Order: sequence, then structure tokens, then C-alpha cells
Amino acid sequence: MSITKTHKIPRPAPVDMAHHAHLSGVFAPQRQEVDVRDLEVVGSLPKDLNGAYLRNGPNPRFDPIGTYVYPIDGDAMLHRVELAEGTARYTNQFVRTPQVVAEEKAGHVIWANATDAYRPGADEAGDLAGTARELPDINVVRHAGRLLAMAEADQPYRIDPETLGTIGRDSCDGAMAIGSTAHPKLDPATGELVLFNYMFEPPYLTWSVVAADGSALRTPTPVEGVDTPLMIHDMVLTERYIVLLLCPLVFDIAKVLTGGAVLDWQPDRGTRIALIPRAGGPVRWASDDAFWVWHFANGFDLPDGSVCVDYAQWAYPGGFADPGTPCDGALVRAVIDPGTGKVTRTVVADRDVEFPRIDDRSTTQRHGTIATLGKVAGRTGGMDALLFFDMAAGSETYWAPSHVAVGEPIFMPGSEHEYWGMIGTDRTDMSSWFYVLPAADPGSGPLAKVRLPIRVPAGLHGAWLAA
Repeated sequence: MSITKTHKIPRPAPVDMAHHAHLSGVFAPQRQEVDVRDLEVVGSLPKDLNGAYLRNGPNPRFDPIGTYVYPIDGDAMLHRVELAEGTARYTNQFVRTPQVVAEEKAGHVIWANATDAYRPGADEAGDLAGTARELPDINVVRHAGRLLAMAEADQPYRIDPETLGTIGRDSCDGAMAIGSTAHPKLDPATGELVLFNYMFEPPYLTWSVVAADGSALRTPTPVEGVDTPLMIHDMVLTERYIVLLLCPLVFDIAKVLTGGAVLDWQPDRGTRIALIPRAGGPVRWASDDAFWVWHFANGFDLPDGSVCVDYAQWAYPGGFADPGTPCDGALVRAVIDPGTGKVTRTVVADRDVEFPRIDDRSTTQRHGTIATLGKVAGRTGGMDALLFFDMAAGSETYWAPSHVAVGEPIFMPGSEHEYWGMIGTDRTDMSSWFYVLPAADPGSGPLAKVRLPIRVPAGLHGAWLAA
């Protein structure tokens, strides 16, 4: 995602990192790259759990200039924890875009970030003059032999699965020719990778499909009925539909070129819901009051033809809007009728939650447990716990370690049992750990934790890659 320069803009000032919430403390950038085997394990790692946890996240290679808007900004760093027969190894590397390579050669920052209109000239950037910083720093996806570091509305970068070295941009045989958002969805039944992308210019919104063999099954196809550039971060996939929530966070390029904010929250527009038939055909539309969604847990088709979607809902996108009212969050289940456009929302948990994850093998099907970061009911404080919602039983449990900044949970199936994992950082000494919890009873706490050799900045999304 980038803003096109239309006139000369002065080089921005450095960001005050010490006083920036997402550039200090557990978010402070990590510049060290390491590869360490036989890590210290507290407890006992399950020997039936073999594979690798990969996590992406924003991590500026050099101290940034201009603005820094989390979670969009920051160079990508991949972190990998490999588990094999009860042992652990950690590796990390920057994703080396042309901008990162040029800055490493210069020894200092050259580019500003996504919402800055500044572009460096040839005196600093050489052949890359006038380009924007590329930011494949949101998610990591494996599909059809490709390991991809995903950006926000841009082409991903292909990564060497052995070394984590950067191979280069990848269009996935043309399915991502104009880019992809960070959250494509893999259909476990068909092996298809389904994605969408938003743009600043018409047609504003497209969708594509990568076949199980890695070829483009559908190249970028416009979503009819969209007349405004909107930010849409995530999607839902069911057997029949691609579900996109068009929340009213509008791009205003004219404002940013005159020093204003690039994104404008316009709640009077409400939230529109697009149900796009995977088999082709006209889009089914539904409408609702304005709300914001960063991330979905899952969706599935119901026997009566309606669509069920579970997601983390917010009153508005904090960080991009400030209406002066509390930004209340909740875990919500919505049922959408494609025929009438009626939307019925039910609150599962009436408090702040984020990063909802399921057993990815259940994608497009009725799922069991949803794991999230969030607040424990009846307790004060921030989102300092892992919450586990059993959607069939209607029950909830949690694990709330003291002093640990918890990260996104990930489901990890072993050959005999099932587990949840996540990276967390102990605020008392800033040490980072990889935690393994039993899926059968995650509230009982970790079976094991692995001490990582360096601090891992609080970041975004990851994937479990079974061996």
C-alpha cells in the first residue's frame, strides 16, 4: 500500500521512538539476526509435535522518519521456532526488499512509511528514486511450495523455506498481479488459496484464486458495486462464498498530499457486506450499522443457505479514528441471509478481543474453539490473556500469565495430541519465549516454554507449518 507523490515534499523528521508506544518496550525493533539450536526448554516439549512456527511482524531496519502507524508500518522480520523430537531451534531474518537492501548499503534510513507522501530522490535512492517503502510485514503463508511474506494490498515476497532468505516479489502466476491483502484464505478441501485486494482507483476491489498446484485459477476479478476506495484488512471463506465486510474506513489521497490523514472514518456510510459466489455470479449485498473489523476467526454456510461469520468487532478503527467515545470491542457471531440481506449479530464475549484463530483445518466448516488475545471477564487491565471460546459448548477458559505480553495464538496439531502455541515477552526482563499449551485444557497453562535467544518484538501473524 503506497501513496503516489505529486509534488516535492521535504524529508520528514525522525520519529521519537522512545515515546512511541509501538516502537518502544515490547515493540522496540530487533536488529539482530541469529540462528540458534538446542534452545533451553522449561518443562517438556511434546515429542509428537514436529514442525515450525513462523511469525511475521513490523520491525524497522533503521530508526524511521516521518510517521509510524502500527500495524501497517515497519520493515518485515520473520521469526521461526522449529520443534523436532522435543528440541527447539530459533532463526530470524529481515525480508530484504530493495528499499531495505539500499538502506543497509547506505547505513541509515532513506524511505519514510506508508502514510507519508515523501519519496526520496536519486541523490539518496539512485534507481529507486520516487518509490515507496515496501512492507511485506503482516503475515506469512505457505501454499503450493511457496512461502510468502504478505503485505497490505501489495504483492508478497517469496521466502526460501530453508534459510528464510528473500527470493523476491511473487505474483503467484498472476493471481496476485496487482497485489493481495495480508490474509488470503486456504480452503483445506480444495487446496485453493483465495484472496482479495483493494486499490485507490477503480475498480477499487478485486478477488482472485490460486489453484492447489500454484497456478492462477482466477486472475484479479473486479467486485461489482464498489465505488469508493476502502481499507479492508481480512476476509472470510466458506464453501460457497467469499465474505468481505466493507467497513466505512475511506482512503482520502487528496488529504494526505496536503498533510492530512490518509484514512477517514465515515460511520454514516454504515457497513456493507459482500457475499461473492466462488462459483461466479452476481454479488449478494447486505447492510448494517457502522462497525470495524480487523480480523475474522472463520465462516461457514448454514443449511438454510445463510452464512455464519465469527470475528473480533470494534466500534471504530482505533489509531485511524477518534470519535471521542470508547472503542469497545467484542467477539461477535453474525448470520447473513444472502436472499434478504438481513444481518443478525450475536455477542459471544462483550469485551476487547483480537487475533481470533481456529484450527485452520476447519476453515470453511463449522469450527470448535476460537482462541484470541483479550481481556478476562471481570478483571481490569489490558488485553493480557489468551482466551479460548468453545463455540459448541458455549464455554470459555483463559490463560493469563503475569508480566507476559502475549502474542497471537496458533493451533498446532501433533501426531497424537493437539496444542496451542504463541510467542510472548516477559516484561520484567524482556526475555521472549515460545509457549506450548494443551488444546484439551489450555487454561491449565503451558506444557513447556522455550527461551528464545533474543527478544522478539510484539508483532502480528503467524502460521504453523507441520513437518
